Amino acid sequence: MRLVDELFEIYHNRLTADDEDIDIITFAVLEESDRGDLMKIVEEMKDDELQYFIRLYLIESLKGKFSNHPPESDPFKKKYLH
Repeated sequence: MRLVDELFEIYHNRLTADDEDIDIITFAVLEESDRGDLMKIVEEMKDDELQYFIRLYLIESLKGKFSNHPPESDPFKKKYLH
């Protein structure tokens, strides 16, 4: 993705690439971007980048949902996958 490549070029010799540095860069980009800017980034993605982007979103969102909503304790209740 072009944005990731550009950010990497700017910061790869300046930061340690730990989670805190990555968070700072990410939040700075989001703070300076409006919906139109973000949609432009998405529209410029190649198909494989868009699939990766959506996959990460789904994985992280589902992890959050499952961690905040533990399963019910009734083992006989029917469970559906969808």
